[in-house]
Amino acid sequence: MALHTLELDLVPSAAKVTLPAPSHTGVTGSSDLEIMLTPAPLAGRVTVKIVTPVTGFDPLWARVMQKFLDETGLYDAAIEINDNNATPAVVLLRLQQALAAAL
Repeated sequence: MALHTLELDLVPSAAKVTLPAPSHTGVTGSSDLEIMLTPAPLAGRVTVKIVTPVTGFDPLWARVMQKFLDETGLYDAAIEINDNNATPAVVLLRLQQALAAAL
């Protein structure tokens, strides 16, 4: 099975939160996803790299990631997601867990 890689460069609507330390949540092989958050000097932006077996959902991924950033205000961070068919609701939950673990 080929994997699809999506890379996004996003800006939160209001920068509020930076990461004091890296964070890791989830396990890809659990039919869920794995998320890694890393502090990065990105001038207020957030880079996102998503690796998934599913194609055709790039606009949905972009909306989910922008929603997370707008809700949390996370900035100056690199996010890596290794997806294994997680739903958008699970993606948001895991992102919130990873951020909470980092703070």
